[in-house]
Amino acid sequence: MGQKIHPKGLRLGYIQDWQSRWFSPKKMPELIGEDYAIRKMISERFQNASVSGIDIERAGAYLKVSIHTARPGVVIGRKGADIEKLKKDIEKLTGKRKVFVNVAEIKMPELDATLVGQSIAQQLEKRISFKRAIKRAMERTMSSGALGVKIMAAGRLGGAEIARTEWFRKGRVPLQTISADIDYGFVEAHTTMGKIGIKVWIFKKLFFAKTPRELREQLLKLQDENPAEVTVTAEDTVTEQA
Repeated sequence: MGQKIHPKGLRLGYIQDWQSRWFSPKKMPELIGEDYAIRKMISERFQNASVSGIDIERAGAYLKVSIHTARPGVVIGRKGADIEKLKKDIEKLTGKRKVFVNVAEIKMPELDATLVGQSIAQQLEKRISFKRAIKRAMERTMSSGALGVKIMAAGRLGGAEIARTEWFRKGRVPLQTISADIDYGFVEAHTTMGKIGIKVWIFKKLFFAKTPRELREQLLKLQDENPAEVTVTAEDTVTEQA
């Protein structure tokens, strides 16, 4: 079976949310182009600010832009100068819309697939060995609490004449399990030998799954609330749900 489905696209509406939240059938092509222009402007302006994602939400004449970054101080600027300038530029780009810009800090960049990919790309551009950069990034991600990580690099790796694909994995990465919270990111490294594409999958946690201990605690809580209806004994066995 081909692995061609976007991990986030597969989970949209279940455990993942859309990056653009609005609905306008008549103006859809125009607004899609507007979203692309906004994201391109922010990505080019804050290349060194570790920007992971940009959410856009529309409601009538209002436009809310949320920037997810590991370095919020770089985006905001001194006394908020950079964020105010960005707000005015977006208002100019979108016309008469009232724009609100929100900056959300990513507290654990090691668990963000896009930021992990950006870190590897920066090392490849400095001519560091791709195997060393990938394995170091995987160790940091696993030590931060991830259940699994998979990283793939494709291109003229190590300056080779023939392009090839290499991938490494640690832990579990269940791509077809919809309840698995898998973060996916794609980044390109611009080296002297050409572009190298980097794909990162990070398995953070499994939704709806409970350990035997969690199920037992839930039963004890129900017993406290309704002692006449629920009885938990020492012989009770709880099986783990996958």
